[in-house]
Amino acid sequence: MTDFSNLPYRPCVGVMLVNADGKAFVGKRIDNREGDWWQMPQGGVDDGEDLEAAALRELWEETGVTAPHVELIARTGEELLYDLPDELLGKLWKGRFRGQRQHWFLGRFAGSDDDIRLDAHKPPEFYEWKWVEPRQLPDLIVPFKKRVYRAVLDEFRDLI
Repeated sequence: MTDFSNLPYRPCVGVMLVNADGKAFVGKRIDNREGDWWQMPQGGVDDGEDLEAAALRELWEETGVTAPHVELIARTGEELLYDLPDELLGKLWKGRFRGQRQHWFLGRFAGSDDDIRLDAHKPPEFYEWKWVEPRQLPDLIVPFKKRVYRAVLDEFRDLI
């Protein structure tokens, strides 16, 4: 068995986008149609990229939401890490990472649902989306990310 413990964590940002009703955006990933898993926008940080800029870029790439329609109002105090499950180690991200280290942002959405365009970036990340009560988030995500979603929710709960 290959030892993945020496692999680094992939630098990443995530955005908890909430609308005027206090509901959070989630999407179904186009590359994972098995199961009923939903996730918030997230993705890798480019070398030298500012974290806030990365968060806005990822948000646009995955949802079509542009900077004028979102105000980033908070960031997690610490990086949140997760490890990939054994069956994904060595397969995702060309086998270069053991998991992700994430900075999460809370964004207030100031647009309308028409401003959400999953096809804004090619190829699209999500094929379906919806607004959900934030307390539902840990129940919607794949099991290996539940701890991260609970931490994000705990940190942002009073700001939503």
